[in-house]
Amino acid sequence: MTADRFDILKRTRVGIAGAGGLGSNCAIALARIGIGELVIVDFDRVEESNLNRQYYFTNQIGMKKVAALKENIGKVNPEVKVIAHEHMLDRDNLAGIFSGCDVIVEAFDLAESKEMIIETIQSQLPDTPLVIGLGVAGWGDNNTIRSRQIGNLYICGDEKSETSASLPPMAPRVGVVAHMQANQVVEIILGRMS
Repeated sequence: MTADRFDILKRTRVGIAGAGGLGSNCAIALARIGIGELVIVDFDRVEESNLNRQYYFTNQIGMKKVAALKENIGKVNPEVKVIAHEHMLDRDNLAGIFSGCDVIVEAFDLAESKEMIIETIQSQLPDTPLVIGLGVAGWGDNNTIRSRQIGNLYICGDEKSETSASLPPMAPRVGVVAHMQANQVVEIILGRMS
């Protein structure tokens, strides 16, 4: 990548809604390539059960996810500015928190939350691209994982595998989709150069 592109990424602000499996891994991938600013929102704490797929460590169990992720990003790339919000996102606060972001990444677990962020971004921040993760549960089936675009909405995943007791989220598929989301963010940002 040329210096021009790194300079563009360094001036980019990306919002991440959720700091679990998708959000934590996507944030680390974006930090590694030098995204300038990350706005990360999550209200949850790191639990031992998260460690099989989320970018946290055993000594961070019990910490707020946004604080732990900010710490980890600082170890990966201390030049990335991290704005961490310990909130539950809703229709009333979402646009204010992510205002000024060049791209927003959705990384929620629940279908209702995914629906809320899609509808809110489309109505309150319609010019902001939204990259969502949909269908990350289980293992295998590499050829079913894909990305597609519908207007300003970018979908990464297989769009069908829902998490359940028999089909849990596991690090390989979650990581693939999280990195696909990060790659989509870069494509959107650098695509604006063309």
